[in-house]
Amino acid sequence: MHLFKIFITAFLIDNVILMRFLALCPFIGMSTDEDKAIGMGFAVTFVTVLATAVTYPLYRFILEPRGLEFLQILVFILVIAALVQLVEFYLKKKTPALYGSMGIYLALITTNCAILAVTFDVISKGYSFIEAIVYAVGVALGFLLSLLLLAGIRRHIRTSPIPSFLKGTPILFVTASLLSMAFMGFSGLVK
Repeated sequence: MHLFKIFITAFLIDNVILMRFLALCPFIGMSTDEDKAIGMGFAVTFVTVLATAVTYPLYRFILEPRGLEFLQILVFILVIAALVQLVEFYLKKKTPALYGSMGIYLALITTNCAILAVTFDVISKGYSFIEAIVYAVGVALGFLLSLLLLAGIRRHIRTSPIPSFLKGTPILFVTASLLSMAFMGFSGLVK
């Protein structure tokens, strides 16, 4: 039950995009259609879970015992950058169309503050390794959920009658803010 609570909190209650307002660049840029959203969501999920799995033991068993906690940011960013390169190589080889459609946003996963936030969160919250992985999966799937929700809404917005002064970016920001407000309803779900 404890692991489920961690997952639900990361997935819905403290949703990385809609409640913590991290990773807004890929949220806006990669939610133009569902395929791009799914591709970005799975790439971020892969990198987030693997980054957590690698950085957690590095911190607990190498940096912390030797008093090298000040290197945490540098080490974590290097790990994330290496994992993004693996994702890039894989996508380029296996799904070139998705690789091409992701463009600059794929490289920006390296500096995605949501992924870095997860690696810091698991340390600051004192999670065990299993709890850290569950938290990372919850955050990453919450990221994917947010992308898919906005992508689905954007598909409907394209064919909806919208006043001209709201077309384009303004309606996108109104939609994102309404999604965020809807997610505030989950705040009392787990105590």
